[in-house]
Amino acid sequence: MIGNVLNIKQLEALVWVAELGSFRKAASHLGTTQPNISSRIGGLEKTLGVVLMQRDAGSVQLTHEGGEILGVARNILREAERIVQIADRPDLVVDRLRLGVTELVACTWLHAYLRSIKAAYPALNVELTVDLSRHLDSELRANQLDLVIQSAPFATPASGVIELGHFPYIWVAAPRLAEGLVGEKTLSDLLPHSVLTHARHTQAYVELVEHAEEQSLSTTRFVASNSLASCVQMAADGMGVTLLPRALVEKQLADQSLVEIDVNWTPSPLRFAARYQTEKAALYLSHCATLAAAAAKG
Repeated sequence: MIGNVLNIKQLEALVWVAELGSFRKAASHLGTTQPNISSRIGGLEKTLGVVLMQRDAGSVQLTHEGGEILGVARNILREAERIVQIADRPDLVVDRLRLGVTELVACTWLHAYLRSIKAAYPALNVELTVDLSRHLDSELRANQLDLVIQSAPFATPASGVIELGHFPYIWVAAPRLAEGLVGEKTLSDLLPHSVLTHARHTQAYVELVEHAEEQSLSTTRFVASNSLASCVQMAADGMGVTLLPRALVEKQLADQSLVEIDVNWTPSPLRFAARYQTEKAALYLSHCATLAAAAAKG
């Protein structure tokens, strides 16, 4: 039987060395040691009588035969996962999910999402990265993340995409500051105050600057921040009028530490999606992306 000469761990090692480009990184991802990974690859090469990859100065390059065998190895691992699905044994999915999310997700429905993943796959470990959307995009492209939950625009194409909906922006301020901004206001009306908002490269900030320039307004009062949580706190402290996604300030609106300001312009709503590469992904990954859609809806 072929099982006497090949095993899943050897094929798994091949896939992850190829994916991550390093024996060390593959060992870290699979929770084992670099010598174990080398032994698995070496055993597979000895059994098959072919060289699967060339190691040179820390880099790894697949041979022609290695590339062909890699494709088959991926399919075998997916079929093994199908056996687990048929048996309805998600507890047997033992892996590490490298998940990247933006701060908005981290501050709103992330923990409900993580609980749903744990309930679905008890033995799946989630390695979490919270970062700006453009950085998550780069890490998805570099195969440093398996699944990213991020806002558009997306620079990296993804073959697996689950739309999570649109999240509108609102203007808010501390109650004392809001007292002087009753009724419908324009951006010009806000400029006696500091205008707190997203980081400079974000879609919301770019649209805000474009709108100001169309109105021939100065942008010197715009205060950009990489931290949305800090923006919320600065707004509550009365440091300026703040442009933020509504989902981020629902609690503050409810307890009236922030008040919504009626402004006749807001940027485009944030479009969120769960994104991954289907050709490289384990089967459970698509289910985790679907779970994100349920968590986003609350």
